[in-house]
Amino acid sequence: MEKIFIVMPAYNEAENVEEVVAQWHPVAEKICAGGDDCKIVIANDGSKDNTYEKLTSLQTTYPCLVALDKPNSGHGATVLYLYRYAINNGADFVFQTDSDGQTLPEEFWQMWDKRHDEDFHIGTRGGRQDGSSRVFVTKTLRLVVWLMFGVWVKDANTPFRLMKAERLHRIMDAIPHDYGLANVAVSAIAVKWKERIAWYPITFRPRQGGVNSINMKRIFKIGWKALGDFRKINRNLKKYS
Repeated sequence: MEKIFIVMPAYNEAENVEEVVAQWHPVAEKICAGGDDCKIVIANDGSKDNTYEKLTSLQTTYPCLVALDKPNSGHGATVLYLYRYAINNGADFVFQTDSDGQTLPEEFWQMWDKRHDEDFHIGTRGGRQDGSSRVFVTKTLRLVVWLMFGVWVKDANTPFRLMKAERLHRIMDAIPHDYGLANVAVSAIAVKWKERIAWYPITFRPRQGGVNSINMKRIFKIGWKALGDFRKINRNLKKYS
């Protein structure tokens, strides 16, 4: 039996979270029906609305759902928190997406069916529907990753990725504990270390409700801090490679 954790960070997602759980829970049920074990773990990142209260109430309806609560630390740090949670609870595989409804559960299966073929299965967002500013950020990150790590990554920050926990754990040792661009670092290191990676075109819809908490001002602030941390990661790579 294999154990997979589907993990999602959530910040002020009260408008979305019930529908997102309803969409993803059948994935967990199907995996369990096939003889494996699956949990959907959503971490409330110190929301100012009633996201966590909604999550806890949903656990009675959706038995595969696990609701966690934590102080606010930002998206990247919460993703790392969830990765550690999954690994510490015996995950064989970790799948990460976001709780805003932008990704499609049915596209998960293309990765799950080939989970033993590669160690990292990462989505690439073509024809994105989430605004020009986000597309600009993705292209900028691609350039920054190339400059800092010397590797070209198709879509470094995609919140749609299935990873073998053992390989993910090894990479996380080189990433600062509260790093703001967690998946960028995971992708860059995986490519640099020549991990076995498969890339999949995925659909990326507009938010299904609520307000995007990441604006351009905050993006630049996160990005500026990330540049300093990239240098730290590069130093760590020599230690852990």
